[in-house]
Amino acid sequence: FSTDKLRVRRIFCEDKNSFIQDCDDDGETAAGGRMLHIMEILDVRNVMVIVSRWYGGIHLGPDRFKHINNCTRNILDTCGYLEPKDNSASKGKKTKSKKSK
Repeated sequence: FSTDKLRVRRIFCEDKNSFIQDCDDDGETAAGGRMLHIMEILDVRNVMVIVSRWYGGIHLGPDRFKHINNCTRNILDTCGYLEPKDNSASKGKKTKSKKSK
């Protein structure tokens, strides 16, 4: 049995107009880099995410990355680091208006 603690941080330095970012896979090859990629795509700033993965004997194969990425995205969303979704049906689409008689 093993436990991996995957750590990613992404901090914006206003004075340098750049990011300090880093990731640690803790033995789960490329997982930290994938988490960091999600944070870059979502333009998340000033946050650290830690995902702990416990291996109990069942090999998940490549699906483990999907679960790790989902955990990363879900915690960012839950903690309010993602932009609110605009659920309006008319976003970017033309809608028909009803004609009055």
